[in-house]
Amino acid sequence: MNAEKPSVCPLDCPDTCSLSVTVADDQVIKVHGSKVNPITHGAVCAKVANNYPDFVHGENRLRYPLKRVGKKGDGRYERISWQEALDTIHARVSAIIAQHGAEAVLPLNYAGPHGMLAGDSMSLRFFYRLGASLLERNPLCGGIRSAAYSGTYGNAPGTPLQQVSLAKLIIVWGNNATACNLHLMRQINAAKRNGARLVVVDPRRVKVAEQSQLYLAVRPGTDVVLAWALAVELEKLGGFDREFIAQHVQGAESYMALARAYPPERAAEICGVPLEDIRTLARWYQEASPAVIAWGNGLERNQNGGSGLRAIAALPALAGKFGVAGGGIVGGAGHAFPKTGDRLTRADFAPSKARTLNIIDVGGLLLDDQLAPPLKALFIYNHNPLIVHPDQNRLRKGLAREDLFSVGIEVAMTDSMHYADIILPACTHFEHADIYSAYGQQFLQRAEAVIPPVGESLPNTEIFRRLAARFGFKDAAFRESDSELMDQALNAEDPRMGGMRPSQLPLNQALRMEFGGEEPVLFKNVVPRTPSGKIELESSTLRARYDAALPSFRPVQSGFPLALITPASDQRITSTFGGLAASDGTPLLEMNPADADARRLSDGAIVKVWNELGQVFLKLHVSAAVRPGVVSSDKGAWLRTSTNGQTVSALAPSHKADLAFGACYNDARVEVAAH
Repeated sequence: MNAEKPSVCPLDCPDTCSLSVTVADDQVIKVHGSKVNPITHGAVCAKVANNYPDFVHGENRLRYPLKRVGKKGDGRYERISWQEALDTIHARVSAIIAQHGAEAVLPLNYAGPHGMLAGDSMSLRFFYRLGASLLERNPLCGGIRSAAYSGTYGNAPGTPLQQVSLAKLIIVWGNNATACNLHLMRQINAAKRNGARLVVVDPRRVKVAEQSQLYLAVRPGTDVVLAWALAVELEKLGGFDREFIAQHVQGAESYMALARAYPPERAAEICGVPLEDIRTLARWYQEASPAVIAWGNGLERNQNGGSGLRAIAALPALAGKFGVAGGGIVGGAGHAFPKTGDRLTRADFAPSKARTLNIIDVGGLLLDDQLAPPLKALFIYNHNPLIVHPDQNRLRKGLAREDLFSVGIEVAMTDSMHYADIILPACTHFEHADIYSAYGQQFLQRAEAVIPPVGESLPNTEIFRRLAARFGFKDAAFRESDSELMDQALNAEDPRMGGMRPSQLPLNQALRMEFGGEEPVLFKNVVPRTPSGKIELESSTLRARYDAALPSFRPVQSGFPLALITPASDQRITSTFGGLAASDGTPLLEMNPADADARRLSDGAIVKVWNELGQVFLKLHVSAAVRPGVVSSDKGAWLRTSTNGQTVSALAPSHKADLAFGACYNDARVEVAAH
């Protein structure tokens, strides 16, 4: 008999949908949306609806502990017991620590599941107590945006997603909403029914742009210039709220001194957009109230990324678009939740002087003979680094080192797992309890397991409890249950919790984060949490951390003529679901007709895309959806989708952005030719 059970989607997406799962005989039969979360309102993306049953129960699922019996990268393994796996890990890691010290061990993880327990709770306790090198994860994705937002507004929540429906002007900037922020579209459509205008800024004519009244096809990496020009035009139009600026904004004049060097006439040339479109957008923005900006997660992935975000975030400050529901900027959702941070992860266990390594540098560090101590052991979990890191080929060489002991903790046999010495099978979120905040909306949710663990898989929390026990860690913190971890993840005494313990949050309720009994509205019931208490266009925090008090602009210098952007796919969520049959085909490369004609390339041809870092063979799709000078191919495809075992990540550079030492995927410059 089928049963319907509530759950939550934990994947790396801002929406964090509530789910209803059809279960029969301990099998996930169907996944669809539920209305528990009013933001997601019963709808889920096709990726989740179509792929989850195969992801949980398909042939690529890891069910038992494995040990490598072939060459690294071959993917040849044999089944072993949990005891043998734990004993082997303990023996190998202990020997490495005895010879090189604990910092020779590195956790290599990112954000596969966004549950607060599965993401990093017991795992960080283990690595802190072990004394391993620390990993700065955020530079890979999201770190630039977090730094830009917090440097400008502090840890204050921005406009809730549901308030977009109240706006009279919506600017969707670098946000492929239909592919990776689906429930923004519901809010946009509601606003449009009430007469709102929609503007889209993106190098690629994404689907949401087809519904817009104005589309600006900006060149990758020039968003800061466009935002500066809009500020200059607003000032010219008398669109600055001088009283608001005087009372609530720090550094406006210093900021405008930079911006005035990029008036609309100059910006139009640099950004590749019509001059009149810049002027029109500035005028619409001046006239509209409420006006809201909904930025995406990709526009920052270039060396000017932090500056672009800060310049965009400056617009509502200069124009005084705050203080009203539906105005401002959709950002900082993670700051709406009463998280406890170190209480959950127990950072007090970490050595006071443990080194911290940037996740982007791991490929190079694995090959660095001068690194002291060298990296000799990796624990890869919640992550598929071979597919998602920049400079893929260098990372592959590092993972292939025979003297590197690698432990993989995974749900599926990914390309990265083929380089692990020991693989530990992890549960999907359908097989354990967790609690879910979000980074795109402001509702807290909890879920229980809907099926038992598949095979001998275990939740991340239990895997690290067992590792801690095998390493002899006696602290009571390593024996705490998942319910206890939930209660430590959030402050139950905070008014936002409504008097409920996190572990007791009802499964049929999504708890709205409120401030004084209302949704947050900046400068009504929440204020900037910056050192000055103001919106900081000239940031003291960013000056101290990155020597970047103000935004800047640096053009990319390259001998390759085409900018390669790698947006989110409508088939995968980053690389999740990449191992399923639906994602096995050769990925497309979108190219403007003018660029295709110049290279005598025809639609449907297999082409070689290359630069100094690598090459990948893709199927060409000639389309006016991408502007001239730009090519686009969706991220997250697995190695088997290209005949030479390289994907677009092989073409991404490893230099750093202006904030958070972040990744610069969209600074990739390439050439394309017939294969």
